[in-house]
Amino acid sequence: MQKSISIIIPVYNTEKYLGEAIESVLMQEIKPLEIIVVDDGSTDDSVKVAEKFGNKVSLLKQVTNSGCGAARNRGIKSANGKYLAFLDADDLWAIGKLKAQFSFLENNPGMDMVFGNVEQFISPELPEEHQKKLRVEFKKMPGYAAGTMLIQKVSFLRVGVFDEKLELGEYIDWFSRAKDMGIKYRMLDEIVLRRRIHTSNMGIYKKQHVKDYTAIMRAALARKRNKE
Repeated sequence: MQKSISIIIPVYNTEKYLGEAIESVLMQEIKPLEIIVVDDGSTDDSVKVAEKFGNKVSLLKQVTNSGCGAARNRGIKSANGKYLAFLDADDLWAIGKLKAQFSFLENNPGMDMVFGNVEQFISPELPEEHQKKLRVEFKKMPGYAAGTMLIQKVSFLRVGVFDEKLELGEYIDWFSRAKDMGIKYRMLDEIVLRRRIHTSNMGIYKKQHVKDYTAIMRAALARKRNKE
């Protein structure tokens, strides 16, 4: 049963995991209107992986690597669905993710967006010595992240698109703006996202961009002062 949901998957050099990510969307009980894969200037075979799915996905290509925020924004501009959902190319959706969240929003018209819980897993191909170096919480936890969210497109655009100047934390910045605007949301108890932990996760790989988090905090404080 197809619903008016646009799925946006940004990808940059994630050929090892992209196929599994797309499959986790295709295995949902509710079928989305479209799956938009945005290749952000990959230099590996990510594009070829996406092309193997044929007309099951819409593939957009950016020549240069512009960051996750820019890739998501490109997908949003092309999205035709009433609802938007996001998935990182190295993560997986849990079975039932779309059904639970779509049902909630349809039955609660006053809500703008809905989240769900996350569970983390260490990518199985990692050598044991690498796995031992990773500190991972395996318990179920609330997921305030792009990959756990389903949102009405009009609500998303009311907040505005992702800040493309941020190389890290663009979603944290967006969610902070959404809360400041009074966007209504709920956290469901279901696990909706399985977050893959590996040696090149963005948060690990781009530690040099921690300055972005500082900028996000400063902007949030400025908005608070202006409201006061």
